[in-house]
Amino acid sequence: MIKQTLFVPLAGCLLALACAQANAAPNPYSNFVVFGDSLSDAGTFSDPDGPAGSVKRFTNRTGPNYQDGSGEFYSLNATQLIGGRLGFTPNQTASADSAVRAGQGLPDGNNWAVGGYRTDQILDSITSTSTTDERTRAGYLPSNGFRADPNALYYLTGGGNDFLQGRVTSLPQANAAADRLVDSVRTLQGAGARYIMVWLLPDIGLTPAINGSPLQAFTSQLSAQFNTELVSQLQTVNANVIPLNIPVLLKEAFANPAQFGLATDQNLVATCFSGDGCTENARYGINSATPDPTKLIYNDAVHPTEAGQRLIADYAYSLLAAPWELTLLPEMAQGTLRAHQDELRNQWLADWENWQGVGQWRAIVSAGGQHQDFDDQHAGASADGNGYNLNIGGSYRLDDAWRVGVAAGFYHQKIEAGDNDSEYKLNSYMGTAFAQYQQNRWWGDLAVTAGHLDYDSLKRKFQLGVNERGEKGDTDGYVLAIGGRVGYDIAPEASSPWHLSPFVSADFGKVEVDGYSEKGADSTALTFDDQSRNSRRLGLGIQGKYQITAQTQVFGEFAHEREYNDDAQDLTMNLNSLPNNRYTLEGYTPQTNLNRLNLGVSHNLTKEVALRASYNIRKDDDFTQQGVNVGVSLDF
Repeated sequence: MIKQTLFVPLAGCLLALACAQANAAPNPYSNFVVFGDSLSDAGTFSDPDGPAGSVKRFTNRTGPNYQDGSGEFYSLNATQLIGGRLGFTPNQTASADSAVRAGQGLPDGNNWAVGGYRTDQILDSITSTSTTDERTRAGYLPSNGFRADPNALYYLTGGGNDFLQGRVTSLPQANAAADRLVDSVRTLQGAGARYIMVWLLPDIGLTPAINGSPLQAFTSQLSAQFNTELVSQLQTVNANVIPLNIPVLLKEAFANPAQFGLATDQNLVATCFSGDGCTENARYGINSATPDPTKLIYNDAVHPTEAGQRLIADYAYSLLAAPWELTLLPEMAQGTLRAHQDELRNQWLADWENWQGVGQWRAIVSAGGQHQDFDDQHAGASADGNGYNLNIGGSYRLDDAWRVGVAAGFYHQKIEAGDNDSEYKLNSYMGTAFAQYQQNRWWGDLAVTAGHLDYDSLKRKFQLGVNERGEKGDTDGYVLAIGGRVGYDIAPEASSPWHLSPFVSADFGKVEVDGYSEKGADSTALTFDDQSRNSRRLGLGIQGKYQITAQTQVFGEFAHEREYNDDAQDLTMNLNSLPNNRYTLEGYTPQTNLNRLNLGVSHNLTKEVALRASYNIRKDDDFTQQGVNVGVSLDF
C-alpha cells in the first residue's frame, strides 16, 4: 500500500498532468511565474480538512462529495491549468511559498501568489519578502539575483483584497490600488521581464458577497475605476503586457451561460456552490441533491469554481496561442508563391533543349493540387491544408538563344491550425513575366512575380470552457518575387537523349498581409497588425531529363536551398475591447534549410501538342509542401 506521505504529492502531480494535454506544445516561454492573491494561489496553505499533507486552493474540491473531510483534493486553479497547457511540470506550477511542500522536501514552485495578499504585499513578494502565517522567505527578485528571466511569462492578479479589506472606499483609493499593482509590473519590467499577463479586476459588485446589497452600485463603480486606471497605466510600461479582460468575459458568461456549459435557470451572480459567505445554490450547491460546481461561476462569496477557473485559463491560453496560428498566414502565401514557381520551372524543364521555333508561341494550361503540413514549433502551431490551382501562360521565342513569356495563376488554399482546427482560407492571384536563355550548354532563367492575396475567411477557434468559440475576420495582402537560375548542360551534345545540368539559384519573395480586426468586441476578439515576411534564398541543384521514346520524356530536379531570413515572426495585437493596450508576441520561425524535388513526364500527342504531369515536394524539419499538376502545351 502506498504511504500517505507519498500518495499526496503523487496525486497532485497526476491532477496537474491531467490538464497538460499531449498537444500542449508550442511554448516559447522559458518559465511561468505567477504573483497575486487567492485567485492565483496554487496551494500556499495547509488543508486541515483534506488528505494529510494536502494544500488549500480557493475553489471547490474535486468531487464527487466536495465536502471537507471527504478525502478529496482541491481542484486546480487557472494558473496550474495554463502552466500545464504550456508544458510546465506540476512542481514548476506549484506554490513558491508553501510550508507544506517544504516540509515534504518538495521544491518550491514558481507561483508566488498568496491568498489574502493586497497589492502592496504582492509588490513585497517581488521586491523583498514573501510572508505568510506558515512561512517567510525571500521574494522573487532577491531569490534570483534581482534579475527577471526575459524569456519567462509572468502572470499577475490583484486588487480584490484591497476592496475586501476596506482599503478602497473611494475613487482615489481605487486609483492608488491600481497604481500599486502596476508598480509590480514596472518592477518586473525594470528587472528584465518582457512578457507579463495581467488581470483586470472582476466587477466585485457582481460577486455573491456584494450583489444585491446597498453597496453593489458603488462597489461596481470602484471596480470600474480601478480597471480604468490599471489599463491606462499599463500602457506606459515598456513591456509586452497582455491584459485579460476578465470583467467582460464574466459578463458574457452571465449573459449567455449555455455557451459556457453553465446553468441557464439559476442566478449565477447571487448564489454560490459552497454557501461560504453567500447564498448556496439550491439546485447545484454543495449540500443539494445534485451538487455540481461546473454549473456555477462562484464557489464562495468571491472565488470561482473549477468551471470559472477553467474558463479563465482557456481565455488566457487563447490569447497566447493566437500568434502561433496567425503568423502562418504569410507562410501560406509563401507556399502558394513557391507552388507557382515550381509549376513554371517544370514547364521550362520539359521544354529544355526543345523550344518552339523562332517567332512562334507556345501556350500552356495546367491544373493541380497542393498540400501543406506545418509541424508545431516552440512558437508555431501545427497545421495542414489542401488547395487547388489553375495556371495559364505562353512563351514567345525571340531568336536561337532567347525566349520570353508570361503566366497567370489562381490558387485556392485552406489550412487547419492549432488544437481546435482553426480554419484559414486564401485565394491568390499570381502573374509572372519571365525570360530564358539557352546556348552552348549554358542556360538561365529569370522570373518576376506579383500577386494579390485574398484571405476571405479567417476563423480562429479555441476552447472556452466546455464549448468551442470562434473569432472571424478577413484581410488582403500582396506578394512580390524575383528569382533566377544559371546552369550548365553536361550532355555530350544537344541531340543527346539525356541532359544533366548542375545549377545555382537565387530567390527573393516578399509577402505583406494587411492587419485586420476580428468581428465584434467580445473578450476574446483581437486586432492584428500588418505582417511582413521576406524570403531570401540561395540554392544549389541539379536537373535532368531523358528521352524515352520520340514522343515521351521524363524529367526531374533536386535542389537544396538556404533561407537567410529565418528569424522568428513577431505579431503585434490587442484586444478589441482594449484597443490601446498593444503587445507583441513571437510566432512561426522559418527554417534555415530546405530541400525540394520535382519529377515529371511529358508526352507529345502531335508535334505541336504535348501532355505533361509533374509532382513536387519541398521539405525541411518542420514543413512539407507537396503538389501535383497536369497540363497541356500547344505551339502555334
